[in-house]
Amino acid sequence: MSKKSVGVIGGGAWGTGLAQALARGNHDVQIWALEEDVVNSINNEHENKRFLAGYKLSEKLTATNNIIEAATGKDFLIIASPSLFLASTIKKIVDVPNIKNGKTVIASLTKGFVPTEHGPKLILETMEEVLPACYKGKTVYVAGPSHAEEVAMGKLTGLVSASAYPRNSIKVRELLRVPGLMVYSSFDVIGVQICAAAKNVVAVVYGAMDAIAETSDTFGDNTESLLMAAGLNEIQMLGFAMGATHAETFTSISGVGDLDVTCKSKYGRNRRFGQDLIKTDMLSKFKDIDDLIANVAKIGYLPEGAIACKYVHEIAKKKGLKLMICNGLYRILNKEITPEDFMNELYNQGKKVYVRRKNVRKIQPDVR
Repeated sequence: MSKKSVGVIGGGAWGTGLAQALARGNHDVQIWALEEDVVNSINNEHENKRFLAGYKLSEKLTATNNIIEAATGKDFLIIASPSLFLASTIKKIVDVPNIKNGKTVIASLTKGFVPTEHGPKLILETMEEVLPACYKGKTVYVAGPSHAEEVAMGKLTGLVSASAYPRNSIKVRELLRVPGLMVYSSFDVIGVQICAAAKNVVAVVYGAMDAIAETSDTFGDNTESLLMAAGLNEIQMLGFAMGATHAETFTSISGVGDLDVTCKSKYGRNRRFGQDLIKTDMLSKFKDIDDLIANVAKIGYLPEGAIACKYVHEIAKKKGLKLMICNGLYRILNKEITPEDFMNELYNQGKKVYVRRKNVRKIQPDVR
C-alpha cells in the first residue's frame, strides 16, 4: 500500500506499539495522548517512557496533545482509547471534517465492553452510536495475539481486521501489512470482539492458578492447559450467545491464538494481575469489584480482564450461560470467595463431572 496518513487516538502501550509498526512501514503516523509527558518523550526522545519504556520509536512517529489535530486530514484513524473512556473520547472528534463526511476509515484496538444503563455494549457498537451515521456498519475491529512490546520490536505477529463492510476490512488489512505484521480479514465482527474481551478474563484466572501451582501438589502445567481449554469453550459460548457467526473465529488467531499469548506471555498484564491476587494480596486495596473498577489506577497497570469480567458476568446472567471460570473471577474480585477456594471448586467440579460420566449407562450401538 502507498504511504497513508494515520492518526492513533490513545498513547498507551498497544496504541504506541502499532503506531511504531505503521511508521516502520513508511506511513505518516501521529499519536494523540492525553498525558503531556507521553507526548514529550515520543517527540523529543523517541520513546514512550510511561507506557512502553525501553523501546526505541521511529523518528517519523510524532505525538500531540491536540486530539483534533491528530484526527484532521487522516486517511485512517486507529482508536486505542481504554473502553471506559471510549465514547467520551470519540465525541471530541465527530465534527472533524474528514470524519463528519466519512472520508476517514476508522478502526479500533480497544478491548472489553462499554458499560451503559442498558447493559454492556461491544466496542464497535459504542463507536458507531457516537460517530456520524455514515459509519454505521463500516468501522473495523483489529485484534489478535499481539503484545505491544513485540509489535514495537517488529517480531512477527498475526492480526485480524474484522468488519461488516468488506471493503474497509480489506483497506485496514492492507494498511497493516507492514514488516512484522501478517493480517487477515474477517466478517465475524462480534466473534472477534468477544474473543478480544473475554480472553483477558480467562488470563487473570490463569495467572492466579500459575501462582498457586508454584507451591501446589494439585495444580501444574497440565492443569493450566485444562483451564485454558475450558476458558476457550466459555469464550465460544459467550460469543455465539452474543451473535458470533463463524466457529473458526474461536479456533484461529483471534480466539485460541490471542488466548494463548495472553495467558502465557511474560508481557501479559492480566496474567500478572492474577499472580498478584495470590502473591501480593492485591484485593486488600478494594472493597469489591465496583470499587476496584472505580480505582483501577491504584493497581499501577491496567488489567482489562478485571473490568471485563463484571460485564461478562452481567451478560452471562442475562442469557442464562453457565461460565464457571468467568463468573468465578467475578466472585473473587467481588470478595465472595478467595482465589484458593475457587481453584478448589474447579478441582471438585471436575471430579463430579468425571463421576457423572463414569456412571452413565453405555448404550450398545444398533447394528441391525
